Amino acid sequence: MSDNMLNATAAALLGLLHDGPMTGGQLMAEAERRLGSYWSMTRSQVYRELPALAQAGYVRLGKPGARSSQPYALTPSGRRAFARWLSEDSGRESIRNPVALRAAFGNLQTSTALAETYATATEYHTMALAEVRESIKSMKKDGEEFAAAAQEFAVGYHKAALAWLRTAPVR
Repeated sequence: MSDNMLNATAAALLGLLHDGPMTGGQLMAEAERRLGSYWSMTRSQVYRELPALAQAGYVRLGKPGARSSQPYALTPSGRRAFARWLSEDSGRESIRNPVALRAAFGNLQTSTALAETYATATEYHTMALAEVRESIKSMKKDGEEFAAAAQEFAVGYHKAALAWLRTAPVR
């Protein structure tokens, strides 16, 4: 893995490791807590990236703990690679929304199926919005102002999705 090939998942792991050594499970939990409302990582991605980061010298393995879990610690080389990644152009975003995709083919669905899709999405976004708002309160209370600010993106996203769902066409 060269510095210019650091992918977003690897970079996120390096960023999280700035807080101290963590096992793969701890990294997953922290990623879900701090990033999960706007950035998804799967367990398989995390466990695929960690050995590659170790091989590149960006993290080092600690002593095995309970159930053979191993903590990973950020190395100086990993800090530099992360800093370089932060300074690079973030590239274009891609939007992939399964509800909008189904709406695009609304003329090929029954009105009941389309209404159910919208209702399920509305329920999800309403619940997610409430969860993110609670997360922001907790982060602000804990002094995590930047993490809380990033969560505001999710607030805007869920609000926009709910606004769109109220006006989405039905048959």
